[in-house]
Amino acid sequence: MASTLSSRLPHLPSKPVFPPSNSGSTLLHFTSKIRFDQSRFRCSAGQTGFFTKLGRLLKEKAKSDVEKLFSGFSKTRDNLAVIDELLLYWNLSDTDRVLDELEEVLLVADFGPKITVKIVESLREDIYAGKIKSGSEIKSVLKKSILDLLTSKAPKTELSLGFRKPAVIMIVGVNGGGKTTSLGKLANRLKREGAKILLAAGDTFRAAASDQLEIWAERTGCEIVVAEKEKAKASSVISQAVKRGKEEGFDIVLCDTSGRLHTNYSLMEELVACKKVVSKIVNGAPNEILLVLDGTTGLNMLPQAREFNEVVGITGLILTKLDGSARGGCVVSVVDELGIPVKFVGVGEGVDDLQPFNAEEFVNAIFP
Repeated sequence: MASTLSSRLPHLPSKPVFPPSNSGSTLLHFTSKIRFDQSRFRCSAGQTGFFTKLGRLLKEKAKSDVEKLFSGFSKTRDNLAVIDELLLYWNLSDTDRVLDELEEVLLVADFGPKITVKIVESLREDIYAGKIKSGSEIKSVLKKSILDLLTSKAPKTELSLGFRKPAVIMIVGVNGGGKTTSLGKLANRLKREGAKILLAAGDTFRAAASDQLEIWAERTGCEIVVAEKEKAKASSVISQAVKRGKEEGFDIVLCDTSGRLHTNYSLMEELVACKKVVSKIVNGAPNEILLVLDGTTGLNMLPQAREFNEVVGITGLILTKLDGSARGGCVVSVVDELGIPVKFVGVGEGVDDLQPFNAEEFVNAIFP
């Protein structure tokens, strides 16, 4: 009987076959379980492969775009260039003065008081213990300590898209932070790497939001779902989009949401409704809830991040407008404070200027 069952396995149908409720056949019940599990494995394996490849392509593209990252952080880089001057003629007797000035430089770059003191005091201990003996070594240890913090607190900077299609990504944030623009740029990047993208115009609160996203849909060659009537609920639009994504074989559904102040609790609850409706359509979705934060606000972004994370559970951050400020250190402060990974950074106005975050390249980009 075992050999008969084995010979039938390669020809099993793709859908599960369950025995009639009145059947007493143990063999038929056993066979139906094997058919179900094999079908599930085959489906999962194929989709996991696609998303894994997509993640690899994004990483490779990030490395090839490293010059854009460097140019995007030029103001932070210029701001931190004074560190080289401080350390050029460093000697042991001058340690306290140099470290005090280094502390000021890091604070101006928005590294935050907590992390700045931690880094500087660690350097002080290593210097007086004889572990650091030159200015160049101080800079190397400084860079390494920042890199270690980024990689230990939030190591998973790549998109986590699961294994079921469509993967669903919700983009959230306050008005004016670059939320819809970031979604459009992300759609452009994913589309270029071969993903079939559907956009959901879930920002039903702001009148021009759908028009703005439709422009991005046309610009990137992506399809879009918009509200069929005025004052439609965001959860209804997103639900419609995810259902279509599932039925028509889209790889990823990117969902825009209404911008809101993190202190407006009624609007924040709307995000919870969007999250719930998505999970009912695709098990395990949304795969990512990305919070867009305006880098020019510096450390003021932290209260926003705390509140959004408490309400909907943020899986990753998109930091925008870092090209327009010398506050690149806020990236480190956000990761240190919240332990949420930065997944993308905006380093310019162009459609290609949303860069996948790479901790090592970031550290090299902000320090001359």
